[in-house]
Amino acid sequence: MRVTYAEVIQNRILFLCEKRKISINKLATMSGLTQSTLDSVVRGVTKNPTLRTLHKVATGFSLTVSEFLDFPEMNEELFEDSGE
Repeated sequence: MRVTYAEVIQNRILFLCEKRKISINKLATMSGLTQSTLDSVVRGVTKNPTLRTLHKVATGFSLTVSEFLDFPEMNEELFEDSGE
């Protein structure tokens, strides 16, 4: 089953939050993002988060963007075309 890019990003953020035992609110603070921006990404409202947003999320996790995006689902998945 193919998943969307947004779903893979959502899952990555939720996985890392759970692994590091931090809330989405705490991640927003650590990332310098508003809670509403991060909530929109995690809930799938934002279908194609900008590189700037991904950079801030990665920084919140003390990762580079490359590290944040380097995981099997991102590297091996065929994404559905969201029409954007």
